Amino acid sequence: TPLEFEEDHLPGARNLPVLDNEQRVEIGILYRESPFKGRKLGARYVSESIARHLAGPLSGVEPGWKPLIYCWRGGQRSAAFATVLRSIGWRARTLEGGYKAYRRFVMDDLVRRFSNPELQFRIISGLTGTGKTRLLEALSREGTQVIDLEAMANHRGSLLGTVGTQPSQRRFENRLHAALSKFDPCLPIFAEAESSRIGSVYLPPALWKQFAASRVIELTLPVPERVKLLLEDYRHFLQEPETLSNLLELLGKLRGHAQVSDWQAQIVQGTWPEFVTSLLENHYDLCYRRPGSPTSNYQAPAEQFALPDCSMESYHQAARQLRESEAAFSS
Repeated sequence: TPLEFEEDHLPGARNLPVLDNEQRVEIGILYRESPFKGRKLGARYVSESIARHLAGPLSGVEPGWKPLIYCWRGGQRSAAFATVLRSIGWRARTLEGGYKAYRRFVMDDLVRRFSNPELQFRIISGLTGTGKTRLLEALSREGTQVIDLEAMANHRGSLLGTVGTQPSQRRFENRLHAALSKFDPCLPIFAEAESSRIGSVYLPPALWKQFAASRVIELTLPVPERVKLLLEDYRHFLQEPETLSNLLELLGKLRGHAQVSDWQAQIVQGTWPEFVTSLLENHYDLCYRRPGSPTSNYQAPAEQFALPDCSMESYHQAARQLRESEAAFSS
């Protein structure tokens, strides 16, 4: 159903539901009263849906099509659809066990991958605004293996980090698995130092444990450059000052209502550099758990990169230096 597909789906899957959300509920209720009546109504709905798909999205599909059909449990929904497609001449297959079997495979395979002694992560740490994500982007362009957990979670990992609707926990883990499946386990994977939760999704415990034992590289950047970077990356708040002001209300208990009022006054006045500087010094920097400290999950930094500015050239230069130091460390 559309709701099942929204919660999670196989990578690259296209949704052609044979039951909509309401029909699935209706049939479930009727089936408990009378299995015969439930199956009969289900057959009617499924037949109508398949007919619509054949007249619509499948109308131009060529004879050589070889679809893999699946539903939630690999039961009658996918079996009925595949039977019709095969009778037409397409070489349709069904996924045994459906989505639930795929889900079990993903979770088992994640545990297997995280248990691999050859797997190595490199953790990029640093204060808010030092450009950790930019460094990951530069590393990726240089050909390094990178996982951007914040992009997978659709969240930047802070109070102001919401960038849209977050995926479900299942969908997040699916994205993580898809990314790891493309990597060479013998080569290091770079990731940003995250907390165990990014917005509403959680890192798998086995990954969190791997991060705790991983080599850490700390990134530093002068405060004026951090302010400049944040104004570039969060420019949408400059057009939505009311949204920003409302979010800051949530910091009243932690930082005091007087401090929040000062920030809101700076927003009204449009003194953005002063506002961001104060927010860094009086909130974000106070929240930072330096790797190696008793409150951090991460080891003390093995290396530190002090960037002079927030230009992409600086991050590409740091990425090249990191690749060189990584080669020296591994040899």
